[in-house]
Amino acid sequence: MFLRELDGKHDLSEAAFLVDGYGYLTALARIGLSGQLDYVDRNQIEKWFQTLKTRIDRFHHSWVGSQPSVRRWLAVFLQYYNLHRPHQALNEQTPAEPLN
Repeated sequence: MFLRELDGKHDLSEAAFLVDGYGYLTALARIGLSGQLDYVDRNQIEKWFQTLKTRIDRFHHSWVGSQPSVRRWLAVFLQYYNLHRPHQALNEQTPAEPLN
């Protein structure tokens, strides 16, 4: 139903869907769209979400500060992660560098 509504509102002929493959290829075919799984992108996204989940879990179990201090810490971490820390998947660039 979601894909049908999306197709009714937008031109999906050039769209790319990153999905887990379970039933989505059938759902795309039902509304006349073709689908192809690209496990390279899918695996990178799943790895990123697993890393995020692990870090949030560790943070949750070890943090002893107040809610305002959590917000300050997260703001500093986001700046470091996106602007200063090189990433192997981005050829040692920060996430912000390809956007410039």
